[in-house]
Order: sequence, then structure tokens, then C-alpha cells
Amino acid sequence: MPKGSPQLTAARKEEIINACEKLYQTMSFKDITIREIGNVTSFTRTSIYNYFHTKEEIFLALYEREYDRWNDELQSILKNNKQLTTEALAGAIAASLQNRVQLLKLLSMNNYDMEANSRLELLVSFKKAYGASMQNIRQLLEKFCPDMTENDIQNFIYVFFPFMFGIYPYAAVTDKQKEAMSKAEIDYLYQSVYDITYHCIIKLLNN
Repeated sequence: MPKGSPQLTAARKEEIINACEKLYQTMSFKDITIREIGNVTSFTRTSIYNYFHTKEEIFLALYEREYDRWNDELQSILKNNKQLTTEALAGAIAASLQNRVQLLKLLSMNNYDMEANSRLELLVSFKKAYGASMQNIRQLLEKFCPDMTENDIQNFIYVFFPFMFGIYPYAAVTDKQKEAMSKAEIDYLYQSVYDITYHCIIKLLNN
């Protein structure tokens, strides 16, 4: 770890994560390298290794930040509403994910490689953010769906969180994919992140 104040270290890490995020808007994971990330930071590429050892660690940090942002939105739903109907709760959670398309995009990647190529302490930090999101969903269900049993809540979480891995590929369909579906004569209804999430939550809660 480089010498310097905790504030400088945090600022440097944030700049690296921001650079990665910027590139990820127009480039794929496989095409982004530490060299590419270094080209859009204010310091040298080799300095990045003082903070992150691999490209996967940088993406994991971006991933963690996206969970933190989603957790803030889930906490806002929890704190700013005294009660919500099933439909209103489903809509609120769906809207929170509609705002976190980058989180869904990261979820659709190969998480095994990302986690395998990251140091344990960074993986633990990421898992805490991930675990907090599960806890926030649990608190929303406990508050707004008081008739749900512990088993109901566990079943919801174990279905909904794996389901989230597939939202982005179904909602963010390229023109090439649409053309392929058309030529394959597959009649497919394209839906938004909100629509896909809302209908899943409604079905889970009604069951």
C-alpha cells in the first residue's frame, strides 16, 4: 500500500473506480485493461497496482459501490413509507433497480472470475455490501408484508436474488440480438428492467 493519508488513498481508489466506470459505458469487460484505465486517470498505470492488483479487483470495487447505492435506495423506501401495498412495494423495488442498470450489467457478468482474481479482504468488503442488500430486502418484506412467514421471506430472497442475474440480458437487447431473434422466428416481447422486476415480485408476493 502506498504511503499517504487515508483521504489520499480513498481519493485515488475512487478515481480508478470512476475511470473503470467511464470505460464500462462503451467497452466490454474483456476489452478493458489496467492500461486503458490508467489512460483516463491522473497518475501512471503502474501506480494503479498500489491500490488494486488486478482488473477484476477494480470491477469488484465498482460492483460493491453499485450495491451500496442500491442499498441507499432500499433504505429510502424503508424509511420514507409507513405502509405499502403489494403493488406499491413491487413498484418501489422495481424502480430502484431501474435506477441501477450498471449493477444489473455487472450481475450478468462472470462473477466467478471476478471474485477468484480478487484478494480476500476486498471480496469480504464486497460481500458485506451484497449481504446488506439481502438484509434490506428482508426488512422491506417484514415491514410491508407482515403476513409473510420466515420461510416465505427466505424463499423470496433465494428466488429473487438469483433472478436478478438475468434481468440485464433480457432488458438490454442489442439490434444484432433482435435481428437474430427475428431470423430465428422467435416471437419475443421486449420489456424494461422495471417491467421484468415488477412482474417477478408480484408473482413471488402473491404466491
